[in-house]
Amino acid sequence: MRKLFLPLVVITAAMFAYSPVLINRAPYESTMLLVQKIFYYHFATWMAGTAALTVCGIASAIYLFAGTPRADRIGVASAELVVIFVGFGFFSGTLWGRKAWGTWFAGDARVMMALIVELIFFGYLLVRKYGGPGSEKLAAAMGVFGAATAPFVYKSVDWWRTIHPKTSVMSTLNDTPGGAIMWSTVLFCSVTFVLLFAVALAARIRLENLRADLDRLYLAAED
Repeated sequence: MRKLFLPLVVITAAMFAYSPVLINRAPYESTMLLVQKIFYYHFATWMAGTAALTVCGIASAIYLFAGTPRADRIGVASAELVVIFVGFGFFSGTLWGRKAWGTWFAGDARVMMALIVELIFFGYLLVRKYGGPGSEKLAAAMGVFGAATAPFVYKSVDWWRTIHPKTSVMSTLNDTPGGAIMWSTVLFCSVTFVLLFAVALAARIRLENLRADLDRLYLAAED
């Protein structure tokens, strides 16, 4: 993995640098015009956030039931990235919402469900830092619970009244003028952000591994 890390960083950086060029070349959406271009990073951020949620949920479940230390390190690393990417998703969403809907915070079903996810993982990190001995298991349970809420965030626009577009909006994108270019731009940005998540996760796990090694050295020195 260490041999792949540097090439992955270079590829991710190159894709990230090229993504604004693609976004600029993508045609304007007929009703939202320029502000719609926020969507390309907004959607991509949530794809990275979903990847972080999935990794954290799986790692937390493994640690909760098997007690594997490596799973715990992966869980806490991915939980931090959930907070970062979901937070950026909120930020980009407020910029879009202010222009499209006339309000910074709509307070509809999807926004509130996403806010709950963000608060759960803030709680995860607080429990890990201040919970004391045994807090790792409690945090892992929070990680599993937080990951389990992700489908509710996705389907909330179909289940409840909301001003957000339905989940079917992506499948109808090709039916709009310039839809193929929009689709390719969405895909490119989504892959870029998922790779960014992978790079950040690998670096963060490495840091956790070094911390674990340092703790073992301290314990050995005390003995």
